[in-house]
Amino acid sequence: MVTIREAGERDMEKIIDLVIRLKRLNEEFDPLFKVSSNVAEHAKKYLEECASNKERKLLLIAETDAGEVVGIVVAEIRTRLFYEPSIEGVITDFYVMPEWRRKGVGKQMMDKAIALLKSRGVQLISAEFPAQNQIAVNFYKKYGFRPLTNIYVKEFQ
Repeated sequence: MVTIREAGERDMEKIIDLVIRLKRLNEEFDPLFKVSSNVAEHAKKYLEECASNKERKLLLIAETDAGEVVGIVVAEIRTRLFYEPSIEGVITDFYVMPEWRRKGVGKQMMDKAIALLKSRGVQLISAEFPAQNQIAVNFYKKYGFRPLTNIYVKEFQ
């Protein structure tokens, strides 16, 4: 059994590893997601900022009865200046430990994230993830998400 809840300062050490795992997984999809050597430091700072900025950020975790954190969702609330609806929730990080996948944890986390974002005035929810991550594509399509924009990248050496 897992509980989905908002993360706080006391959870930081437990969830840094999940963010690092996610970033390393992204690296497998495309070499332009090469993880930096100080990823742990960046993850700590990123997560602390997410936990402290509840007006513009959402940080959820899935926690087992034994206190193990097995999933994380990070979302930002952004203003769309030129479009309606003007308030958008953007899921920037979503990770469930492999051994907890296909057990409903991701669905529970998504349902909670959507409910909390809607309660904060969000009228549109999008998700950002590597284009080659077919698992993520299928997951979001199942929820009724559809492609909206493309981002193209060119690297310079």
